[in-house]
Order: sequence, then structure tokens, then C-alpha cells
Amino acid sequence: MASQDWFEKDFYAVLGVPADASADTIKKAYRKLARKHHPDANAGDSASERRFKEIGEAYAVLSDTEQRQQYDAVRAMARGGARFTAGGPGGAGGFEDVFGGLFGGPGGGNVRFSTSGPGGPSLEDLLGGVFGGRSAGGFRAPRAPRRGQDLQAEASLSFDQAVDGALLSLRVSDPDAGVRSITARIPAGVRDGQKVRLRGRGQPGEAGADNGDLVITVHVEPHPVFSLDGENVRITVPVTFTEAALGAQIEVPTLDGGTVRVKVPAGTPSGRTLRVKGRGVRGAKRTGDLLVTLQVAVPKRVDGEAREALEAFRDATKGEDPRADLLARARTSPGARDAG
Repeated sequence: MASQDWFEKDFYAVLGVPADASADTIKKAYRKLARKHHPDANAGDSASERRFKEIGEAYAVLSDTEQRQQYDAVRAMARGGARFTAGGPGGAGGFEDVFGGLFGGPGGGNVRFSTSGPGGPSLEDLLGGVFGGRSAGGFRAPRAPRRGQDLQAEASLSFDQAVDGALLSLRVSDPDAGVRSITARIPAGVRDGQKVRLRGRGQPGEAGADNGDLVITVHVEPHPVFSLDGENVRITVPVTFTEAALGAQIEVPTLDGGTVRVKVPAGTPSGRTLRVKGRGVRGAKRTGDLLVTLQVAVPKRVDGEAREALEAFRDATKGEDPRADLLARARTSPGARDAG
């Protein structure tokens, strides 16, 4: 904020506190007013929005010890009706009289200001003391308003809510405004443990600076069949040995409660993942896919004709060894030890 604005603004009146209020009193007044006029509690109320900004602006100055001292000095000058005239016999106090009163000079003037040099403080030095200048000449721009702090919250979602997205009402602890309710939209496809950042829903910034964000940590209840992978949905489906070896058409469950037919190519190994387009999470820009991981199911007990058939298959493929080159590849891999 430009220092000249301080002549016209009564920050103590904005917060409803006396000019000699303690820092604790100022903070309590700000919290009470910020809670009352916060945009989340006054949606669409432009008057409350302007009041909220005025409250933040006032608190930004009065909560900073150095800025408050400078503000008090400027306001004292304004109350004195300072006039910057040439002065002279019989006339009103001039430029030197005003700053003489501020900096300990005699009431009748005779305060001299130099533009530079080792003889004493310069005009720039003295003005800097009032308007936030450096200690050695020149003016310094006031400190830039601080961005509001981020707030943290947690939300628990059912699996369906995580898939479809949800509108939640959260109770968020705000160090300045206390506990307040915030309505937050969680996007579709969030994963367990994911953090969702809502821009501008945190603490207000100082004097027009950006508000902080609300960061929500999401907890998703597990589903017995499906799991989320961004906008894709994963499912593990068991298949028989013959389905994997000879190929088959199988029915796979989908999110909407129905099924989709999936072709298992002949010779499919256990662990291979097949992709079904457009059967995942429906997002704002695109719909994800259904990722089907096949797992060959081995029967716990095989008897009778099934056993005889498997034994016949074993004898027919006796010359095939799926582990034939495993030892060779292990020995030639980088960093492998000499087996001898």
C-alpha cells in the first residue's frame, strides 16, 4: 500500500479497536470480523466482500510492528493538519515546522535538511523513517502484501464417490477465522492418499494479495474388485489354463454393474493386461479405460479324466522347458557372480 493512502484510512476504526489496542486485541478483532465477512459465509454479497478486503488490509498494517509505527506517525501528521508552506513571520508553520515536531526539532522551525553529506540525516533519511525508507538515503517501497496461508483438510470417500467425483461439506480449522464449513468439489478419479488443491480457498491474503489454497488429503474406501489408476480402472480376472492356452471369450465386470466381453488370445501368459477402451472413469475431458489383468487359476485338486488329460499333455510336451535359458541369462546379466 502507498503510504499516502494512510492519511485517509482509519484502520483502527475498520477493526473497531482503540488506537492504543494491544496486538492481541487487534488479532481477536480481526478473527471475529474475518469470520463474519468471509466470502464462504457470504456468497454473492459484494458489500461483505469489500468489507472483508478492508479488514485484511487493516490487519496487515496493524499486525506488523514496524508498519504500525509508521502508520501511527503518518496519522499523527494528518490529525495535525500539516501544511507544507514556505512559512515565515506571522504565517502558518511550514515544512520545517511539521517535520521539526515529528523529529524532535523546536516548535518555531529552524530544522535544516540536507540532501546528502556527512553533516547529519538527510531529508530522504527522515522521510524514509516515516514512509518506510532505508536508513541511508532514498525511499523504499512498502513490503509487498503476503499471500494467504494454505489450509489443510482430510476427506473420506466411498469408491463410487472417488469414481464419479463428489461435492463435500468439510469443516476446516482456520487459525484466524476459527472452524468454518467449506463446500469442496472432489474431481472424478482421485486415488487413495492423493492431495487435491483448491485454489484460493485458504486464508485471505494481505491487502489484495492472493488467498492461500485449501489442500485436501483424500482417503478412498477400497473396492473388493476394482482399483483406480488415475482415469483408468483396474481389475484382476482369473482364467483357466485352457482359456489362456487355447484362447477364449470371457465376461468381465464393469463399473456400471454390467459386463463386457473380452477376447483372450491363445497363448496368453498369466499376468498379461488387456485394455478395454472407454470403460474407465468418465472425466471432464476424456473417459479412461478398463485394464484387465489375467491370472491363470490352477485347480487345487485334479482327478479322473482331467488328471489323465493333464498327464497326457505333460508327456506330449516333455521336450519343452520354459526355464531352459533362465540360468544362462542369470549368469550373463550385469553384476552376476561367477557360479564356478
